[in-house]
Amino acid sequence: MVKKLLVGLILLLTFSLSYSQNLGFGLSEGRKKVQIPIEINNNLIILPVVLNGMLPLKFILDTGVRTTILTDKSYTDILNLPYSRKYTISGPGGEKLVDAYVTNNVSLDLPGVHGEGHAMLVLAEDYLQLRNYLGTDVHGILGYELFSRFVIKVDYERKLLTIMTPEKSKPGSRYEKIPIRIEDTKPFLTAEVVESDGTEMTAKLLVDSGASHGLMLESTSDRRIKIPENTVSSIIGRGLGGVIMGRVGRVKSLSLGNYMINNPISNFPNPNSYTDTLKSGTVTRNGSVGGEILSRFTVIFDFSNEKLYLKKNRFFNKKFYYNLSGLTIKAKGSSLNTYEITEVRTESVSDRAEVKQGDIILAINGIPSTDLTLSQVIGLLNYRSGKHIKLDISREGKKIKKKFILQDQI
Repeated sequence: MVKKLLVGLILLLTFSLSYSQNLGFGLSEGRKKVQIPIEINNNLIILPVVLNGMLPLKFILDTGVRTTILTDKSYTDILNLPYSRKYTISGPGGEKLVDAYVTNNVSLDLPGVHGEGHAMLVLAEDYLQLRNYLGTDVHGILGYELFSRFVIKVDYERKLLTIMTPEKSKPGSRYEKIPIRIEDTKPFLTAEVVESDGTEMTAKLLVDSGASHGLMLESTSDRRIKIPENTVSSIIGRGLGGVIMGRVGRVKSLSLGNYMINNPISNFPNPNSYTDTLKSGTVTRNGSVGGEILSRFTVIFDFSNEKLYLKKNRFFNKKFYYNLSGLTIKAKGSSLNTYEITEVRTESVSDRAEVKQGDIILAINGIPSTDLTLSQVIGLLNYRSGKHIKLDISREGKKIKKKFILQDQI
């Protein structure tokens, strides 16, 4: 399931890159505000970016990333951009994982916004396979360099991004104002969490727009954080170091200011499963709040004044479900309309129906998979508990039919 993909996706990439003297973003023609239509895919914000005035690409807008990242070196090779240095990004134990390069003096253009003099980290290969696990073209990640210069409003419901100068930003009275702290270029807030056993605690959480999960709590960060009895074991994230394993369950509530969110899903990573992501840098925290919760609001990020503004939208009371089929699926092919099952969660309904890793989905409830996007495939397989699913699959060249009923295991 794609929503597990970006748990602190590339927080490990916190190298001190050399920046040009003229680094910066500016609004065009003296404007004080621009509005940009965006895509919302699996709770992630995807916006258009033009690289060096020539190459139109799509980037994820991520509050958890310091430096702009390009996920595939082939794009900078097309532009013949020079590389000033090479990094080898290693995981625990010093094992070599991936190579990455730095290119400087890059220009980045959004509609109505021009940025120049940027340093950019370029992955040697598309290790993350973002387009495959999101089912849409995604080429990079843009973060702090934009948030540090503007007030940014994300309207998840209208799929609209507003970039404003600080003096133009005047949130209305309907917004809940929440203090944040910018530490190591990332925003943190404190929130009240009531766990499944009734334990109450104040948690320090990273506000992570580049994570598609709702809530993540690290049990090793505070002895009061307890993994609920009713959980499932699953892959909860993917990064440069591979998969991140953990347990998935529910807490009773999460309070952001005066907003109380009931029974949200929470990820509980296995200890040391992402040593080089969550614990990168010197900032300690208890976890993060991501897109599945942020998307229930219109959100205004004001880094310069260390404020976050929230106004609930029509998704606020939407129930939280976690992977009712037990399937993780990625899109393949040039058109991204071939859907391969990459994981079948143990003891899930699809596991009991003997669906296998490597199966190719041909149809869901009679709808040909070629007529569906990956988001629609995942939506049908997570429609509601009790929904009957008829799955036509291809396995080693043979067509097979499978039936199961969606089930909420937590």
